[in-house]
Amino acid sequence: MLIGEYVHSIDAKRRLSIPAKFRKEIGKGAVLTRGLDKSLFLYPMAEWKSIAEKLSSLPAGQADARGFVRLMLAGAQDVEIDSLGRILVPDYLKDYAGIQSSVVVTGVYNRLEIWDEHTWQEYKGKVESQADSIAEKLGEIGAF
Repeated sequence: MLIGEYVHSIDAKRRLSIPAKFRKEIGKGAVLTRGLDKSLFLYPMAEWKSIAEKLSSLPAGQADARGFVRLMLAGAQDVEIDSLGRILVPDYLKDYAGIQSSVVVTGVYNRLEIWDEHTWQEYKGKVESQADSIAEKLGEIGAF
């Protein structure tokens, strides 16, 4: 299970160190793609195969489905974790997420999310301020 929040930096060569806690579960290879809310998603290979299968089964006749599938699949990149635990973040993904030099790597159960630190702090503050009402809505549908 991937959980936790870690601040790291991305170097001038676009290398990002994956927190040691996550490396074993991620393995040697993973898939990095555009995420939601201006983040990147990093999936272990087995989890990515499951996600990609679900995405590929969405109806191609629906514009929203086509667009989302393109966002996730066309933006995906196989990445290898080097001997120092780093991945290379392609420019187009770094630009998509607005990543500067300081990033936050968060574990959200089945994937890692990679955020520009400033963007993460803003997003987290917004969600934290709404946590009680979100929990109440989730409680109404039996999810919390």
